[in-house]
Amino acid sequence: MEIVILNKIEISRALTRIAHEIIERNKGAGQVGLVGIRTGGVYLAGRLAKKISDIEGDSPPVGALDITLYRDDLATKKEYPALKKTEIPFDMSDLKLVLVDDVLFTGRTIRAAMDSLIDLGRPREIQLAVLIDRGHRELPIRADYVGKNLPTSIEEKVVVLLTENGEEDRVVLRRGPGNGDQG
Repeated sequence: MEIVILNKIEISRALTRIAHEIIERNKGAGQVGLVGIRTGGVYLAGRLAKKISDIEGDSPPVGALDITLYRDDLATKKEYPALKKTEIPFDMSDLKLVLVDDVLFTGRTIRAAMDSLIDLGRPREIQLAVLIDRGHRELPIRADYVGKNLPTSIEEKVVVLLTENGEEDRVVLRRGPGNGDQG
């Protein structure tokens, strides 16, 4: 069973609100960089940069982060996951970096992303923006900017579908056996 949680318009509104919150908290976007976690976070970071540019007239730099080698579950995977490219085409020193991801669940992905960022440099600050916060944290991590808080059961799966992946923009909640291991 699948329930639509956010449609295209609601995703756009949530990202517009997050863009305004980023600008407000950081007193503009001049010292902000966006880093999307592959794959969904990269697309959302690009959309946030566009919205910030529309509001401020200046677009923050955008990077993409692959956290595969920083995951703490590599040893439990049957197959070695495919590596993607980390691309941060700007100096992140003294920038306030906003990590962007589609779904915040246990917090382990964000921990891996922060470890990866610190290995690449020393930003002034790391903030976190997510489209969906579904709860069930295993680590003490919380998002600074949230599109939608969505209480879920562990058996449910939250899926963010985006046009950049050939889908119609929407966030869906899937219920059924085997759905609790992702999201």
